[in-house]
Amino acid sequence: MLFRSQYEVHLRAEAKDRSSDAAVATLPVPSTRLGSVSLDNVATFERTTAPADIRRLSRQRQVTVSGQLLPGASQGTVQAELAAAAAGLGLGPEYKLGLSGNSRELNRTVTAFLTAFALSLIFMYLVLAAQFESFIDPLSIMLSLPLSIVGMAGMLKLTGDTISIMSLIGLIMLMGLVTKNAILLIDYTKVLRQGGMARREALITAGRTRLRPILMTTLAMVFGMMPLALGLGEGASQRAPMAHAVIGGLISSTLLTLVVVPVVLV
Repeated sequence: MLFRSQYEVHLRAEAKDRSSDAAVATLPVPSTRLGSVSLDNVATFERTTAPADIRRLSRQRQVTVSGQLLPGASQGTVQAELAAAAAGLGLGPEYKLGLSGNSRELNRTVTAFLTAFALSLIFMYLVLAAQFESFIDPLSIMLSLPLSIVGMAGMLKLTGDTISIMSLIGLIMLMGLVTKNAILLIDYTKVLRQGGMARREALITAGRTRLRPILMTTLAMVFGMMPLALGLGEGASQRAPMAHAVIGGLISSTLLTLVVVPVVLV
């Protein structure tokens, strides 16, 4: 078996041959006709500047500008400022700008999140439609989803958090948590209506009956998230935005679902 190894070799003239312009000019250059000629016979010299290190990506030269976010700065805001600054440089069409590092990973994460979010909505609707044997009832149940986003946005604004990977994970969790209030309400309403009760009366009775379990389950989840929201424990502060998003979404969806969903059903 034959093994091949590659080694990076750098060649440099001796110090006496590169100490001055005159020394460089006398460097010999091989010639097929004359045997050897000095470098100044085939080249001209001009002092200028050049990059000390040339890096390439996909066989194209690249220049990497890196930095760290200041405390309290949002990565999305910084990306927008960088895009505005790059647009003002007036670079020609032969130049291309791109993000790398955490910025590129954030963009990929947001794309993956949007895909997961869309799939979660589709699967949730299919499951609810199969359980309630209706294509209309799942729509009124899923109406509680945008109601939770209101509380999530308000809580993140109140706590000074930004849209991050953790807060997006909290939003995904909300998709499965907030619908339980509407499910409890609509399911009991359907049971009462099957017993011959009018729709309006059934909604009022279901709201009164299911208010206690709705509040109990919501408070249990809110208080369960409190240690994480307060940043207690090692590394908990990095996961706190997830708890803030969940708590805000649960509070707003619980309060608004009890009002909006019955109005829609009436």
